[in-house]
Amino acid sequence: MAAVALRSCRRGLSQILSNGGLAALSSKRLEEPRRHKSSVQYASRPDLPKLAYRRVKGKSPGVVFLPGYGSNMNGQKAEALEEFCKSLGHSYLRFDYTGHGASGGVLSEGTIGTWKKDVLFVLDELAEGPQILVGSSIGGWLMLLAAIARPEKTAALVGISTAADHVVTAFNSLPLETRKEFEAKGEWTIPTKHMEEGVYKFNMDFLREAENHCVLQSPIPITCPVRLIHGLKDEDVPWHISMQVAERVLSSDVDVILRRHGQHRMSDKDDIKLMVYTIDDLIDKLTTMV
Repeated sequence: MAAVALRSCRRGLSQILSNGGLAALSSKRLEEPRRHKSSVQYASRPDLPKLAYRRVKGKSPGVVFLPGYGSNMNGQKAEALEEFCKSLGHSYLRFDYTGHGASGGVLSEGTIGTWKKDVLFVLDELAEGPQILVGSSIGGWLMLLAAIARPEKTAALVGISTAADHVVTAFNSLPLETRKEFEAKGEWTIPTKHMEEGVYKFNMDFLREAENHCVLQSPIPITCPVRLIHGLKDEDVPWHISMQVAERVLSSDVDVILRRHGQHRMSDKDDIKLMVYTIDDLIDKLTTMV
């Protein structure tokens, strides 16, 4: 089983500590003048909705960002990663799942399987060479599924508030009578401040389909480096899910980083700096290995 470590990242630790800790993390890169954003492009797929994406060409390993449920490729983390990858000269790709953002399709008709296909299409058709997959929330679940399906395209994983299996386990943990009430209505609604409607809505077909993609019941056949960042104040996805992922992946190179005041979106300035530094450290590790 994977060794789980709560530790500081490897490269430049003494320099970080001497320069004011996390507040100084990658500040030079993050504070550089903003470059022109990548332009939106569209990928057509036979019999499937088009996918909107933004791509920056550069060195390998590249970075691919997988957003959360109901989110899109224009969030703070996705934007910050583009600036960072440009500063390093590494390739970067962000995109909208089916039914999200500028992509085709309808959100309520999407499934975990639908979005897994989206990620695999991106890896197969749009990304060149091995990639560091950065998954936020449900994107963290999808990055695990993609790494299992495409190990040759996965150089490393960075999960942020990883929501592996969460929608299934959360529903199944409800009292039986409550579950029956939602099943009778045909829809499960969860209050949230992250959606305009104020709730997440999942129909029963979505939940049943999601069960086919659960990964936490057995060892997870992933052997690349894995970094999992989670906030202890996350009210949407409990931090212990990241610990479960760390325990189940077969990789011997696994770190869990817990942010004491971190919330679900992990979009504060220091959260983003930590994410960027974690990826910077992985790029250094992977290129040194080569």
